[in-house]
Amino acid sequence: MAPAVILLHPDDNVVVCCRTVHAGELISVADVEITAAETVALGHKLARYPLPAGAKVIKYGASIGSMTAPVSAGGWVHMHNMKSDYISAHLRDAAKG
Repeated sequence: MAPAVILLHPDDNVVVCCRTVHAGELISVADVEITAAETVALGHKLARYPLPAGAKVIKYGASIGSMTAPVSAGGWVHMHNMKSDYISAHLRDAAKG
C-alpha cells in the first residue's frame, strides 16, 4: 500500500495525500501523528498542524496561500478554506499598465 502522505519540505505545514486518506485514519509523518478529519483524495493537502484563519499555507517550503478559515491538524486544506497568494500573469501585466 502506498504511504498515506508525503512531506515535501521540512518547513511545510501541510502534507500531500499519496492516496485517498480516510476519515479517522492515523497518519505518521516526520515524527508527527495526525488523524484525518475527513476523507481526502489523492493529491490534496492535509494540515500538519492546526492552522488558524490568516495563517500562511507552506508547501515546498514556500507560502502558497493563506487560510480563510481555521483547520485542525489532519483537516483538509483546499480552496474552501484557503485562498491563493498567486497573482495571475494577466493581472500582473494589467497592473504595470
